[in-house]
Amino acid sequence: MNRSKSTLFLMEQLIVIAVFAICAAICVNTFVGSYLMTMASKNKNGALLAVESCAESYKAVSGDLRELAAVLDGNFSDNTDTLVVYYDKKWQVCVENEAVYTLLLTPRLPDGDIISPVLSDLSVNKITGEEITSLTVTARRWEYE
Repeated sequence: MNRSKSTLFLMEQLIVIAVFAICAAICVNTFVGSYLMTMASKNKNGALLAVESCAESYKAVSGDLRELAAVLDGNFSDNTDTLVVYYDKKWQVCVENEAVYTLLLTPRLPDGDIISPVLSDLSVNKITGEEITSLTVTARRWEYE
């Protein structure tokens, strides 16, 4: 008689532990999902702020990439005609070997008008190559003959 009560008690304890383990697994899954969504949102917001800042600065300097590189502390390459700005994990401008994100501005060929719009493609990527956001920006360049 005493043996069947202890067996029932052990079965009850095993069921309680199993239910607790299932609830703990569900909670951990929820917290991990929440953390991943927060990090994705933080990355997206940082990328959008970087793109907006670059686009407004690009318009302010009338599409001059050399001047824009000086404003944004970026690297301008004459060979590729692109501007690259490197950011660390806190979205602060940094050097290339510490970078987690890159902002890349690639100009399109101008139309050749006297008052020509200067189109450029802006994108923010992780160092791994995954694109976070992109934008096409237009600036007006005033050229005199």
